[in-house]
Amino acid sequence: MILAEGAQSVPSWRLLVPLPSEIIWSLAFLIIFAVVFMKFILPRLNAVLDERAEKIEGGLRNAEKVQEQVDQLKSDQEQELAAARQEAAAIREKARADGQKIVDEARARAEGENERLLTSGRQQLSAERIAASTELRGEVGTLASDLASKIVGESLTDDERSRRVIDRFLDDLESSQATTR
Repeated sequence: MILAEGAQSVPSWRLLVPLPSEIIWSLAFLIIFAVVFMKFILPRLNAVLDERAEKIEGGLRNAEKVQEQVDQLKSDQEQELAAARQEAAAIREKARADGQKIVDEARARAEGENERLLTSGRQQLSAERIAASTELRGEVGTLASDLASKIVGESLTDDERSRRVIDRFLDDLESSQATTR
């Protein structure tokens, strides 16, 4: 190794090991730095880290509370939805029952009206039958009286007698129709 003029030669192991005075000054500086660091910087750093940890824990607690609220709201919503479905089913069932009741009432009214019309028709038919029978009796009586007058050759003007003859003839005619049925 080439050295400058007046320089001494240093053994190679000495290049890696510092002088004892340098070690002492380095140790003094390191101790002063450690004391300053521990006295002033470390408490502030711990305070910042503690504050950050507190914020994170507070955020986690808030997140848990919010999650619990969300779960509670979801549960409440599901209960309300189930109640709404039950209410809708009850309304549908009531509507079906009301509809069936209306149909039954309409059917009963229709049957009553039908029965009333049938009764009215039967009464009208009976009245028309009686009227037709009375009219027919009168006409048959007149025809029978005229026919009997022509057969007998004399006039049957006696109303009472002709009425009896006509009634007997019609009664015989009705009884013969009744037995043939």
